[in-house]
Amino acid sequence: MPYDLGATARLTAECRNPGGALVTAATAVVTVTLPDGTTATPAAAETSTVGSYRADYVTAAAGRHTVRWVFTDPAHAYTDSFDVREEAPPTVLSLQDAKELLKKQDPADDPLVRFWLEASTFAVEYFTGPVVVRTVTEDHQVGLVRSLALRKTPAISLVSVTSLQDGGTDYDPSSLHLDPVTGAVTRKDGGQLLGPLQTVYRAGRPIIPANILAGAQLILQHLWRTNAGPGRSQRGMDDFDVTEPIPGLGYAIPNRAVQMLNPSDDGPGIA
Repeated sequence: MPYDLGATARLTAECRNPGGALVTAATAVVTVTLPDGTTATPAAAETSTVGSYRADYVTAAAGRHTVRWVFTDPAHAYTDSFDVREEAPPTVLSLQDAKELLKKQDPADDPLVRFWLEASTFAVEYFTGPVVVRTVTEDHQVGLVRSLALRKTPAISLVSVTSLQDGGTDYDPSSLHLDPVTGAVTRKDGGQLLGPLQTVYRAGRPIIPANILAGAQLILQHLWRTNAGPGRSQRGMDDFDVTEPIPGLGYAIPNRAVQMLNPSDDGPGIA
């Protein structure tokens, strides 16, 4: 399961000789490659078990990390990876709400509940656009235009609109009009925007409608039941589990959830 940003990742590896037996190495070096390509080498030490090594690394960046262990005398190597969540991973439901929904109050279940909670949020936002409020940065390779279309909607507010060219024109957000539904940005004085431009804006829903919360619950329950529910019988699947193929999501989403997230004919992003 992913680590929280700033948490300590405990890295482990075993040193084995060519015959496969656990042995103490002359040296053990572990290198962590961060998402930006930089590296860290936390101190590695053998545990009380011969040939079993451990290193603690305090996470400092979100994303995929690669772990490379190299041993000498005997020569041995081991490669692994781990993920680190962003500082505030977006989730439609709180962890406590998810635990109550799934009837999983044991703290030992928290990592798996959080994993499927984040996955269900991704599925919800596939239909609705951003739900959890976040800051979005986008580059727009445009020339002289009347309107600029933000890619994430609903959009709440503009933070900045700046030129990507030296000496280009920056725009004060107060001089611009933002359509939250379409994401269209226009000048209030009726003039044109000169690009290329970088936009920074807030997107999402400060108040989450009940249909989206309900859809998130249905998706979380479905994913848990079909992928994470140990010992669950696959016989007698009722309407709760009925799915139709969805481009990009396959059969992961029950029909009932799709109907909750799209209560009208307006399509994704309007619910």
